[in-house]
Amino acid sequence: MADAYRVLVLNQIASVGLKRLPAEHYRVGKDVSAPDAILVRSADMHAMEIPASVRAIARAGAGTNNIPVKSMSARGVPVFIAPGANANAVKELVLAGMLMAARNLPGALRFVSALDAADAQMDAHVEEGKKAFAGFELAGHTLGIVGLGKIGCLVADAAIKLGMNVLGYDPDITVDAAWSLPSQVRRATSVAEVLKSSHFVTLHVPLVEATRNLVNADNAASMRSGAVLLNFSREGVVDNAAVLAALSSKHLGWYVCDFPHPSLNAHPHVLALPHLGASTREAEDNCAVMVVDQLRDFLEHGNVAHSVNFPEVSMHRESRWRVAIANANVPNMLGQISTTMAKAGLNIHNMVNKSRGEVAYTLVDVDSAVEPAVLAKLQAIDGVLSVRYLPSD
Repeated sequence: MADAYRVLVLNQIASVGLKRLPAEHYRVGKDVSAPDAILVRSADMHAMEIPASVRAIARAGAGTNNIPVKSMSARGVPVFIAPGANANAVKELVLAGMLMAARNLPGALRFVSALDAADAQMDAHVEEGKKAFAGFELAGHTLGIVGLGKIGCLVADAAIKLGMNVLGYDPDITVDAAWSLPSQVRRATSVAEVLKSSHFVTLHVPLVEATRNLVNADNAASMRSGAVLLNFSREGVVDNAAVLAALSSKHLGWYVCDFPHPSLNAHPHVLALPHLGASTREAEDNCAVMVVDQLRDFLEHGNVAHSVNFPEVSMHRESRWRVAIANANVPNMLGQISTTMAKAGLNIHNMVNKSRGEVAYTLVDVDSAVEPAVLAKLQAIDGVLSVRYLPSD
């Protein structure tokens, strides 16, 4: 390995993850200059001047709203996330949200806290007052799940074990998720079908243009009377004004979310939590370990796993000398790369090339050392975004 890698840390990252970066090869901290990589959780990087030295950004979480992904793609910088690492934590919070709404626990707690402990008739007040908080059980009711990734699959499995019927919708379900999905889950053909058919609806989708205001004025009014909507994905996938209107018209019984907002907080049937989805010791540790391992594998070997803007690429080393190249996904790039290497007298031992959207990525193992002049010629190819030389010890 060459000089020590430098990793800038923007937020508190669980030490169990940071310890996986060996001190003899990594300089890690909040004051690292000219970093090779950045580790982040919630810090907003959009206004940040990201150094030209940065080769990768890794977020210890699942979303990338705080990272300028598009500009990083243009620079040939992958952005890594930790999908599924916080899945169990979110699943448990969804179950808690359903139970709180079904049994009106927040109202019951407020009622009890308002009782006068010195009142000799407190027991009588409790017996009289509890009638206002009669709820219903989860068993036998239908849970609709929009988004069947790791979290959605775990929620589906837990709901089935609680005796619920589960209806799921995900037009982009992966093969792995499909294998993980319990066979009892009925498949819906649209978001509208889920909203109309479910007593509970939980959302587990990323915030992209296609999912912004996924629940809106047009479809919220079609929900079952008294239904419970749960949003533990991203704030923007639900139109808050539409939810408030649905609550007022009784089309919606409760809105449970992880995103407090001034327009929501005063409503008695909104249960807004302070973004607790991944706030467990276990989830923070899992996210840190997962994303640090991915970052290290990329920095040292060029392999890419769970990046939001790069293709999945992994190649076992069969040579000491490796070159990693990110380029625009346009014709003849691979031909120019291999021709440049051939003219330099380099024999390609193994190669893998994949693309994703506008970005393509190539790993090349060669049989001899690569001179700096060759790397410069590769970087000079029109359309090449970044070139990294990764010789092993």
